[in-house]
Amino acid sequence: MFAGDLASFLDFIRQHGDAAYAFLTLYSMANSLLLAIFAGYAAQAGALGYEQALAGCWAGTFAGDVLRFWIGRRFGTRWLGSFPRLQRAVDTAARLADRHHVWMILIHRYPRIIRNVAGFAYGASTLGWPRFLALNFIAAGVWAGIAVSTGYGFGYVSDKTMSDALSAFGLAMLVAFLLLGWFLTRRLERVMERE
Repeated sequence: MFAGDLASFLDFIRQHGDAAYAFLTLYSMANSLLLAIFAGYAAQAGALGYEQALAGCWAGTFAGDVLRFWIGRRFGTRWLGSFPRLQRAVDTAARLADRHHVWMILIHRYPRIIRNVAGFAYGASTLGWPRFLALNFIAAGVWAGIAVSTGYGFGYVSDKTMSDALSAFGLAMLVAFLLLGWFLTRRLERVMERE
């Protein structure tokens, strides 16, 4: 049943390609790792084009951080006053960005705990627009390339090693792979919280 549902879903994506790419780009503004991995899987299955999925994820994650940077630059952290825990996190990340912005920009998309607050922090820091844009463009491309290629590679391996009779197993492996990605991200977040 699940294999048929997955095939139907991939068919739906194939039929609505332009809308799927737009959704992928917009949703990638939130640095959604699992969606980018699934986009790679869908590209390998022929429901999306690999280059278009990569471009959508790259553009979305880049634009999302540019928007968050602009908000942080324009409003600082005072607008987070009603969310003191979030404000402390952004203030701490801004202080770190003043000293370690290159490494932070390159890795902030991976641990969920800083994924969506880092852009605000960069804007609230002393980091200038040109340096941020250049580093963010590179980091967004690396993130999109890794995520989409991982999903594509998983789809390729599962396609080559399983027959149609085992397609339900392939779906279970996809779900297990996505859950493993989520679990490892959570572990990395906990490690970073302790630092």
